[in-house]
Amino acid sequence: MRISAKGEYAIRAVLDLALHHDGGLMPIQEIAARQGIPQRYLEQVLLALKRAGLLVSKRGASGGYHLTRPPEDVTVGDVLRAVEGASAPFEATRERGTRAERDLAALWEEIAEAVSGVVDRLTFGELAARARERLSLERAMYHI
Repeated sequence: MRISAKGEYAIRAVLDLALHHDGGLMPIQEIAARQGIPQRYLEQVLLALKRAGLLVSKRGASGGYHLTRPPEDVTVGDVLRAVEGASAPFEATRERGTRAERDLAALWEEIAEAVSGVVDRLTFGELAARARERLSLERAMYHI
């Protein structure tokens, strides 16, 4: 499995939006700064997510981006497929002519199904909860 920079940035941006979901529209500058993503590149990523119906945006001084659904209803698979294409996150090798290639085709298909199962089950609501818990633990550790 290989996730491109575009896929990783999309996941990070959507996680950021999930963490700030109740805060209204989120300016792209803030997402880019928090996530360490070049703003120009982030614009392309967010546009792909908007085209896929995962985000809504508003232009102007009070503009920004917002998830179209609650974070609990958006999966990692939704985001990866929006920016990487329908075969994301794992593209199984096509069956070839040799016996070894045919034997491995079943293995690649099994791996693809396993990866898809994980990313289609994991929501940004869960990822946001994990991130909040990790932050809470880190804060507790430093206050001892």
